[in-house]
Amino acid sequence: MAEKKIINTVYKISTKRGNGQLRREVWVNGNGQVTRYNLAYINHDICQKDNGRVVGYDNAHGVHHRHRMGVVEPVKFTNFQDIEARFQQAWQALLEPK
Repeated sequence: MAEKKIINTVYKISTKRGNGQLRREVWVNGNGQVTRYNLAYINHDICQKDNGRVVGYDNAHGVHHRHRMGVVEPVKFTNFQDIEARFQQAWQALLEPK
């Protein structure tokens, strides 16, 4: 069965909240299981490496991994919901007032 992209969103974060954008891409198989994903907080003002990706999670090339300020490292994969929660927590923590 072919994969189908079910989420393809880009959300602009206001300058007041920290600037940048959130990108979410999710593909599923015929059974509705997530097969591919790309979750990223992009802000070229914070990170000039890795196409501006400040933090992100994806499973490109068949490996689950995290991008953070130009560094890529493997992550333990339990399920997509866990990865999505980790991503949510990571980008929101970056935008919290210090």
